[in-house]
Amino acid sequence: MTTTHQVTCHTPDNNDADRRIQGLGGPDGGGWYQPLDYLIAGIESGAYKLWTVSPDGKSVWIVVAQRPNGRKYLKTDPDGVEPNNLLALRRCQ
Repeated sequence: MTTTHQVTCHTPDNNDADRRIQGLGGPDGGGWYQPLDYLIAGIESGAYKLWTVSPDGKSVWIVVAQRPNGRKYLKTDPDGVEPNNLLALRRCQ
């Protein structure tokens, strides 16, 4: 069964070479936060669908992408909006 969660915050990278965010969180059920690799595995297995609201107010899905070096990361479906939708979210506490 797939569960859908809204993402409302992010934790920025730890200055790693890929500049990959560390995790995402949201308001569902009183607030949640999970590390990025956990969320990637959940999306790939079909356990989770994540979405957020872009800076222009549109709902966008969050998908798994892969860098040329093979490292996976999360991004929103392309919507033509800059800046990056996930980095535009507030920082998780």
